[in-house]
Amino acid sequence: MPNLKKFVNKHTISLATSAAMPVIGMLVLSLMAHNLPTADFGNYIFLLITILLADTFRNGFVQTSLIKFYAGASKKRAMEVAGSAWFVGLLQALIFVAIDGLIYLFYHSKSADAETTIQWFGIIYMTTLPSAIASYILQAEEKFGRMLILQIVNQGLFLIFILILIFIHKLSFQTAVYAYFAGSAVTSILTIFNGWSKIRTIRHRTNATAGQLAHFGKFSVGTSISSYLLRSSDTFIIKAMFNPALLAVYYIPQRLMEVFEIPMRAGVATAMPELSAAVHKDNPEEVVSIMKRYAGMLTVVLIPIAVIAFLLGEIVIELLFGQQYRNTEAVNIFRLFMCYVMLMPIDRFFGITLDIINKPHLNMLKVLLMLIVNVTGDFVGIFIFHSLYAVAIASLFTFFAGAVFGYWALKKHLKFTIRDIFSIGYRELKNMINHVLDKSKTDKVEV
Repeated sequence: MPNLKKFVNKHTISLATSAAMPVIGMLVLSLMAHNLPTADFGNYIFLLITILLADTFRNGFVQTSLIKFYAGASKKRAMEVAGSAWFVGLLQALIFVAIDGLIYLFYHSKSADAETTIQWFGIIYMTTLPSAIASYILQAEEKFGRMLILQIVNQGLFLIFILILIFIHKLSFQTAVYAYFAGSAVTSILTIFNGWSKIRTIRHRTNATAGQLAHFGKFSVGTSISSYLLRSSDTFIIKAMFNPALLAVYYIPQRLMEVFEIPMRAGVATAMPELSAAVHKDNPEEVVSIMKRYAGMLTVVLIPIAVIAFLLGEIVIELLFGQQYRNTEAVNIFRLFMCYVMLMPIDRFFGITLDIINKPHLNMLKVLLMLIVNVTGDFVGIFIFHSLYAVAIASLFTFFAGAVFGYWALKKHLKFTIRDIFSIGYRELKNMINHVLDKSKTDKVEV
């Protein structure tokens, strides 16, 4: 592996960055759940989901295309891409704000909280644009230390504001919205003044580059929305077909799967700029090498973790969620989920590699296929077995279908085998562990 020390340091920081947001976010949600009335907390969750859904559009439309065309490009080209990304991001944000403004003008809810959500959504969405663009650029430049600082500042400020509101007994839905806005505004102002957002590059935008980003982005948006629906489809189907109480039983193992998403997001964050740089150098062999390295290492890491989690599923569920869930379907559903963990890195990296080699339409088709397989499998399984297990088993076929389609699509453009992914992943992980151990021994000798 080239420059092993740099790779280890970069991946370690990226892992910390990927973990920071969900950890602090869960802490904030826990504090709010304990200190807000149920109705106020529900209103906040609705606002948060609305903002996250809108962010899905922005991330799909701007993030992947910016990283693809920015990483590894010349300085002049990079400035054009950054400025054009700002233009596309502003245009998309203004469309959302205009829609929100029309709803605010013509829709009059009897609920003051609903009015607050409509009033503040557009303001918050526009406010978060600079910090979002900054995070995309920092990822493209592989400056993961700065990304970590950005995440900690953003989430940390919100946490501090919530703690202050709790301390002075002023926490409510409205004050939580003000705190969210304040944290986002301060973070975005910081990225503008320290130059991380590169807002001044907007004068270097070109219509051709903006059009290129938008063309690529429309497929990425399709992929992002399909992924969102794929993650949510089980929830909607269970709510419609079963007793609502069973939704919590299924939600628990689903939530535990987020633990596996942390190293996955870290791997994707570090791999995308490398893949893009290799594409800019017109080096398909390096593209294949990077894809196999990351997909293989993550697969080799996750397999033993999945086996241990499978064996200790009952204990994990009881420790985290209470004894009342120990003898429910949650334990076996969690174990079923562990059966397809090894497919997740391969499926994810097939998808992002298709994006980076300028085949985003194939990645979108891959995710759409997975959505169709999942929904069809859910309904067929429920019709035949009338059980939550059918929904979990359908997920096995879903990820298998995605991996098979991704392999078929990539094989048309790149030369590789599935066996390579496992063997290279094992070898590179072994090298990385040896490097860390050698460094630890060296540090002890120096002390």
